[in-house]
This record gives sequence, C-alpha cells and structure tokens, in this order.
Amino acid sequence: MRVATFIEPGKMEVHEAPKPVIEKDTDAIIKIVRACVCGSDLWWYRGISKRALNSHAGHEAIGIVEEVGAAVTDIQSGDFVIVPFTHGCGECAACKAGFDGNCLNVESGGNAGYQGEYLRFTNANWALVKVPGQPSDYSEETLNSLLTLADVMATGYHAAKTAEVADGSTVVVIGDGAVGLCGVIGAKLLGAKRIILMSRYKDRQDIALEFGATDIIEERGDEAIVKVLELTNNAGADAVLECVGTEMSVETATKICRPGAIIGRVGVPQKAEMNTSSLFWKNIGLRGGVASVTTYDKEVLLDAVINGEISPGKVFTKQFALDDIQAAYEAMDKREAIKSLVIISEVD
Repeated sequence: MRVATFIEPGKMEVHEAPKPVIEKDTDAIIKIVRACVCGSDLWWYRGISKRALNSHAGHEAIGIVEEVGAAVTDIQSGDFVIVPFTHGCGECAACKAGFDGNCLNVESGGNAGYQGEYLRFTNANWALVKVPGQPSDYSEETLNSLLTLADVMATGYHAAKTAEVADGSTVVVIGDGAVGLCGVIGAKLLGAKRIILMSRYKDRQDIALEFGATDIIEERGDEAIVKVLELTNNAGADAVLECVGTEMSVETATKICRPGAIIGRVGVPQKAEMNTSSLFWKNIGLRGGVASVTTYDKEVLLDAVINGEISPGKVFTKQFALDDIQAAYEAMDKREAIKSLVIISEVD
C-alpha cells in the first residue's frame, strides 16, 4: 500500500509499505477514503518538535471497514466509519467518565499512518464511529464535515465543553486554524451569545463569521487584551478557548478572563513551564487536553453534521491527491490553506 512518510523536517514522500493485518482480536483494518493534514503535524514538519524519521504520518480519516478482529462485534466489514485519532476502549475509567482521549487502554504507537491507503485501528469496537450508509450517499461537502469529526471538530468542541460555555455566555477563541474555527462552532452549539475570534487573516475571519463568530480581533498581546476588555465592558470573557498552545496564547487567555471564568485549552503545549499565579488571584479555571472524540461524535456531532446543523468541512480550503502529500503540507505551512484535504480513494 502507499502511505505518507516523514523523511525529514520540510520533506514528505509517499512510500510503499506492507498492508496492515489484524494483530489483536480488538483490531479493524480500514480502507481509507479521505484523510487530511493537521495543524499539529506542522510542529514536527517544521522541526519544532521531534518525530522519528521515515515514520508514517496522519491521524484523521474516514473510511470503510475491510476486516475486524474476533472481539469486534459492534462494527462490521463494509461499515462506513469515522476514524478518530483517539482509540478509546469504552470500558476503562477514563472512557466511562467521557474522556476517551485519555483512554487507559490505548496501544502505544497506534496513532499514525492515517494518510495512507489502509490502516490498522486498535480498540475498534467502541472507538470507531459508524456513519449510516456509505460514502456515496453523501455530498463531498458532507464527507468533508464527517472527516473533521476525526479530530478538529471534536477538539474545537472539547475546548468549548471544558470551558463550560453556557447559554448567553461571551466567549473568546484564540487561534484561527481549523481547531479554533471549529471552536466557534462548538461555542455556538453550547449556546454562546457572543463569540470573539482572534484572527489576522481575512479568509479565516470570513469562515468564522459564517460559523457564528460575532466579533473579530486582529491585535495580539497587550493590544488584544485591551480590545477584549473594551468589548466586554472591562469584565472579561466568561470562557476562553485556547487553540494554539504557545506561551503567548496561554498568557493572553489568562488576562482576558473575568474572575471565575474557565479556559478550555486544546492547543498542544509547546512549553512545559507555566506560571499559574494569575489563575489563582482571579479564580480562573484551566481545563482541557486531548479531545474526547468518540464520546462527542456519538453524543452530538455526528447527528449535527448529518442533519445539516453544522458544516465544519468548510475548513478544508485546498484538496490534494495522496501522491501530492508534500504540496498538502506546504500549503498549510505557508498558510495557503486553512486545512489540506487528502483524497485517498474514490467514492464508489
């Protein structure tokens, strides 16, 4: 099979690799239909974080189940599924509490290779999200939205959920990548009345406004903080969705909260240390982490996409064939695409 492979920072290639096989009775083999490039992929693509050279890439996909292990009874061969980057077992304490992104029974090293023709998926019985019908039953636009449910839409919703966004609340979203834009959708689903997005790019601003944002702030740092306070009568936001992960974004989040607000943090942290004193003096809560993808998809997001309530697939602004994986990464690296869609196989 062909699969996207990380050669070195700045260089992706498509290599031939053995087709995966069932190794455990909890596995499934998925024929991938659509995959994509994630903003978090850019950290190692740019050489900022470490990744093993010649490793297979990708952690978001939709596809068709080709084969299942003996213990997989809820998913069958031929099912159309969302393939989350999480592999929740559905049975451990974390999964039962609704935090399948922190499943206690995740197999090490399984979260890779989604940008390829086939994938071995672990904990398949519960973690895979079955979609009614087949890919051919849906428009390309809906397929794109279903693909976001493998990661970015669920992650944006996780930011809003952990920040305890409620009816009538004022929310600030830090980050205008696909996760931040999906955070706008998440905040709206949870009843936010005012959604303020921090963004400097018009194409992203336009999509955010379409998704439900009410205000745009282009400033950063201290200027952004002043702007938020002006928009909130110097009170600050009821909730902040931190969807970047840099030191500046986290610091900004702490300074724009009203006392007692909560920050929903889903940006992958790029610095281990953090001064929490400012949180203490304003009673600000800091929550978030790895998204509960399967939980949110099954509870809310799958139906919202199928029923046309949300269209998060609009974050895909360019599409590529698998053979053009280098161009797909370059488009996001250069901000020529908000999110790159990768066509793996044609829809029958």
